[in-house]
Amino acid sequence: MKKFVLFLFALAIVLIACRKEELHDTSSATFDDADRLVLDVNEFPYQFLSSYRFFKGPMAEQRPVAGVLPYVPITPLFTDYAHKHRFVWMPAGVSAQYNGDGEVLEFPDGSVLIKNFYYDRVLPADGPRIIETRMLYKRNGHWEFADYVWNEEQTEAVLDLNGSTTPVTFIDDNGTERSIDYRIPAEAECFTCHKQNDLNTPIGPKPQSLNAPFDFRDGARNQLIKWVEEGYLAPGYPKNIKTTVRWDDESADLSERARSYIDMNCAHCHRENSHCDYRPMRFAYNETTDPVNLGECVPPDDPIAPSQTHIVSRGNPGRSMLYYRITTNEESERMPLLGRTIIHEEGVALIEEWINSLSPPCN
Repeated sequence: MKKFVLFLFALAIVLIACRKEELHDTSSATFDDADRLVLDVNEFPYQFLSSYRFFKGPMAEQRPVAGVLPYVPITPLFTDYAHKHRFVWMPAGVSAQYNGDGEVLEFPDGSVLIKNFYYDRVLPADGPRIIETRMLYKRNGHWEFADYVWNEEQTEAVLDLNGSTTPVTFIDDNGTERSIDYRIPAEAECFTCHKQNDLNTPIGPKPQSLNAPFDFRDGARNQLIKWVEEGYLAPGYPKNIKTTVRWDDESADLSERARSYIDMNCAHCHRENSHCDYRPMRFAYNETTDPVNLGECVPPDDPIAPSQTHIVSRGNPGRSMLYYRITTNEESERMPLLGRTIIHEEGVALIEEWINSLSPPCN
């Protein structure tokens, strides 16, 4: 019996370790309006993260209070192997509206999106460290940014919109030791990616990226259904949402995995009225059913080297501009432009496998 209990304990540890960004909800099962967090975005931004009272107990434990709902996109954005805890809060009595499978939900004024960036195994202590907390809050019809940098004691985070770097040496999920100068973005850098039509906008909370189960405290539930139950999403959205897949799910279709990865990591710049809309690619998941939008057999408008004959050269990563840009750390040439300082090796392997699978070859 003792051996069996130890086996179950070990199995639980393994399962938790393998969940990566799949956060377990430690908040109340349902929101009680009497205990629900009350905030006024007209008072934002506060100087200290603790002033918002998003979390109960020590902030570093990331246990959300009533009204602060965790969520996770199906395929997350790569940020130098950092993990993220994401939360949403809205005032009582208002809800986000469905605006299309691949469009960010239409959030009401007063909404707050919270994203904590952390590493599980930071050296030399080989323990967790939260680096920063980024916030988007909606006031008077417009989204605004706030970024909080955590102290070494992991007890507080202070508002800083000027940007900075911090050295981090960590062990990644595959057991590889890595050292980086982690970039905490300035407000202007946030705007580079988080913009459309020259207005600030979120990137991740789209129906196509949320239409999946999540391990809430009261049981596993589709995230969109949970948002409706908690009043955070208006009911009546379509039930046949075209949904992305996990980029690292080897049981899923290879093309779907590649399109989902490209959507989350590249589409915020490569879409209409965004930072790189002058390029021919349109990388949003709902647009890449057309191979031309993915750049297949499309000549690059500014080839870095003559060997790069196409944005995506079917069957030939070495001649593909897209592949080159995700495998370089050269600031003026890498993709994404911001948000990474090292190469996402597993993501590169996916895109390489996908390009190699494409046919017929480009002329």
